[in-house]
Amino acid sequence: MSILINHKSGENVSVSCFGEVLWDCFDSGKRLGGAPLNMCVRINSLGIKADMISAVGNDELGAELLGEITSKGVSCEYIAINSDKKTSTVEVTLDSGGSASYEIVADSAWDNIALTDELLSKVKSSDVFVFGSLIGRSEASLATLNQLVDVANFKVFDVNLRAPHYKLETLVDLMNKADFIKLNDEELYEIAKAMGCKFHSLEQNLAFIAQQTNTDYLCVTKGSHGALLTIKGENFYNSGYLISVIDTVGAGDSFLGSLIYQLCSNDDAQYAVDFACAVGAMVAESSGATPTLTHQQISEFMNPL
Repeated sequence: MSILINHKSGENVSVSCFGEVLWDCFDSGKRLGGAPLNMCVRINSLGIKADMISAVGNDELGAELLGEITSKGVSCEYIAINSDKKTSTVEVTLDSGGSASYEIVADSAWDNIALTDELLSKVKSSDVFVFGSLIGRSEASLATLNQLVDVANFKVFDVNLRAPHYKLETLVDLMNKADFIKLNDEELYEIAKAMGCKFHSLEQNLAFIAQQTNTDYLCVTKGSHGALLTIKGENFYNSGYLISVIDTVGAGDSFLGSLIYQLCSNDDAQYAVDFACAVGAMVAESSGATPTLTHQQISEFMNPL
């Protein structure tokens, strides 16, 4: 049986991802982006059906984006076309170590995702519903998210802090509604401290968040040092893989997409976090957020000769 849901080996599992779809704009050109979309692409590529809920503008960039999403094997059925807003673009700057900073254009199409009966039905029928924190910058899309969360079965919250696009009260509210919370170590310490945590260790801060939000499933990534997954108080560690980083864009998204895939497919939490860390590392040593990775390539990376 799988850990997150009551299916055997991921059979007939369905996932819905909600949030931003956009173009990441680098000096070398534009690439498909958006944390929930990157996750959606990775989950699909590994073998579980995932659908993207979002919006693009009725413009050339939107048409191109829909075409690129389709080419990645993801359905655009639940991506609305908004004639009043533009397709989102993000200016990405990489430092000498491959770490990225982002300048995100405000009030784009995905900031204005409208609630429909079709979306409610889709989320209600999905086994897992994944959403991120960036969508909370907009009252319109946040209102839609809150309605969808109310009907969702298993809710995964990807904390993805992009200053100045978040408020503590919104983060805490979404964490309280989630069944699974994923953060990186910097996000964990920032949020836990703001919530009144007086502890210093990673484990203590994660336990504090778990207790404050009544959440049984949490994960914190530690960059090149791997990740810590905690399930109902039991901890599972991976110390990372030694790689040469090209860029970190999308590495955390593929990590979480891969973790969701494994936790929906089997009952081995240690293997799940090992597998997810491997995929995140492989993305970081590649160019772009959604490089093609096969199960065989991942297995060979995890078990080199």
